Amino acid sequence: MPWFELPGVDGHIYTPSDFSDDKLLVVIFTCNHCPTAQAYEQRILELYNDFNSKGVGFTAISPNSNEALSLAECGYSDLDDSFEAMKIRAKDIGLPFPYLYDGETSQTSMKFGPVATPHVFIFDAERQLRYKGRIDDMESPYEQPTSKDARNAITALLNGEVVPLKTTKTFGCSVKWPWKDEWTKKLIRRWENEEVTLKGADTLILDSIIRGNGEDLTLINVWATFCGPCVMEFPDLVDTYRMYSGRGFEFVTLSMDRPGNSERVLEFLSDQNAAVENYIWEGKNSYEAIDIVDPDWQGSLPFTMLLGSDGEIIFRHAGPVDVLELRRVIIRELGRYFADD
Repeated sequence: MPWFELPGVDGHIYTPSDFSDDKLLVVIFTCNHCPTAQAYEQRILELYNDFNSKGVGFTAISPNSNEALSLAECGYSDLDDSFEAMKIRAKDIGLPFPYLYDGETSQTSMKFGPVATPHVFIFDAERQLRYKGRIDDMESPYEQPTSKDARNAITALLNGEVVPLKTTKTFGCSVKWPWKDEWTKKLIRRWENEEVTLKGADTLILDSIIRGNGEDLTLINVWATFCGPCVMEFPDLVDTYRMYSGRGFEFVTLSMDRPGNSERVLEFLSDQNAAVENYIWEGKNSYEAIDIVDPDWQGSLPFTMLLGSDGEIIFRHAGPVDVLELRRVIIRELGRYFADD
């Protein structure tokens, strides 16, 4: 087993010495964003619960550079692959073993050789590799696997037997090596070059938006350039759109600036590369818009709401939105796994 010295989400720096008392060591390369990795989270916890008391140690390592991960690849998650996001995911799922970060250089991961997430490596008491590959042969968390390869390997080693299948292929998201960031940079350049437009909205247009388009989730943000919190949260909302835009998700902005300030509004939207459905209210007064958007909204800015395809209000919030809370609502609706599509 290669030597490593990596930070864990608990603040501890881990080396192989921290697992020296374990009869076996299961090293799982995984990450936050990958739908396959998320689909296996509960089965990984089951492995830990079944075998840790028998002297089997576990650790997870994220090999991914967040700089090489595009927002467009995060459409099945509420989190990216940053170290701070790893701390959140570990807490969310109650991860009982170390979750280590190797995304800065990926040097440790290169020594092990994972090709996708998740990828399992099982070492014996002498830390010789006895199994590498998949957890089992069923990605979907809703169906039962027919070949529980990692579990079989652990059981065989504990019984002093030969591992029945020592190597398998593994399916999942490719490792985001730090030097493989050209696609991410290319996508950012494309976003920067997209045309940003601003259209006027009257009562008919706004009423049509609120009814839903019959197909997509729609995120609506009511804002203004004179509203400091609106301006501060806007980049996170654009990033949220870029995360989920490939999954039947739309983003509509409605500026409550006066129509005479449309040039200023468009300049801000262009600076944000907000190539979405942007509107500026052109009705008689602001209260008309308030009543159409949501009769329960009292009128404070910013105001954010998530609509179902039929116009049903799934989420609403007046004031600066907690973007993680919002993304969790969105991913609850869209699903975390390929099997949900």
